Amino acid sequence: MNFISQILQKKSQTSRCALIPFITAGYPNIDTTIQLLYTLDNEGADLIELGVPYADALADGPLIQHSSNIALNQGVYIDQVLFILKKVYLSLSTPIIIFSYYNPILSRGIEKFLSEINKLGVKGLIIPDLPVEETDFLLYLCSELQIELILFIAPTSSNHRIMKIISKAPGCLYLVNNTGVTGVRNTINRDVSVLLDYIKSKTNKFIMLGFGISNKQQVAEISKWNIDGIVIGSALISIISHYIKSDNKILKKSLIKDVGFFCKDIKSSC
Repeated sequence: MNFISQILQKKSQTSRCALIPFITAGYPNIDTTIQLLYTLDNEGADLIELGVPYADALADGPLIQHSSNIALNQGVYIDQVLFILKKVYLSLSTPIIIFSYYNPILSRGIEKFLSEINKLGVKGLIIPDLPVEETDFLLYLCSELQIELILFIAPTSSNHRIMKIISKAPGCLYLVNNTGVTGVRNTINRDVSVLLDYIKSKTNKFIMLGFGISNKQQVAEISKWNIDGIVIGSALISIISHYIKSDNKILKKSLIKDVGFFCKDIKSSC
């Protein structure tokens, strides 16, 4: 079993779901990203998604798109993401999942990119714009390096497509909570619980849920579903943005403290 799936399995055996926070690499800067990774690790994140900044992030809402633009304007690309990983990977106990669109990986060279992140301890990879029809080569390479490629299922996926994705997925699946893009939402899509039950009836693979989950009340409700992990991204990016002033001064100590409190608070509801 792949490492990411092992984490989800251990959580499910204790009747709890995994907390999976997402942050954008280089937002608001590289040094703060490193500190945020340590904070999330210390405050109980079970897995951490680290996003590679990308200018055409079609699955992301305004908050995460803005964070990517800030990072890109500071010259944060794959080299800088690798620098961040190099700084932290020997110290973190929480496994890292890289979240990247396909084009930066293709530009880097698929085999080169996978080899680089493997050497820096990355255990999982999510590519939101990778069609299931084009996964075979990546699945083979990831398997050789013991990196778990996590495939998406959308609420709009047909039953036929869901079965195809299930058959390809090496371990866990990422179920999208809402149609559209990521972002903070006041309500959760309860209809997705029906889709979740359907997928669970077809596979014993583990499922993480993301897109639009924002607070502990939502997490507490979703945790009662048959879900194995919950991803929270935009809500974290929103907290970070509150500590960036108009003159680009960053109130880092307050930022780190607030993110740590948020992670710990959410964790209590998982």
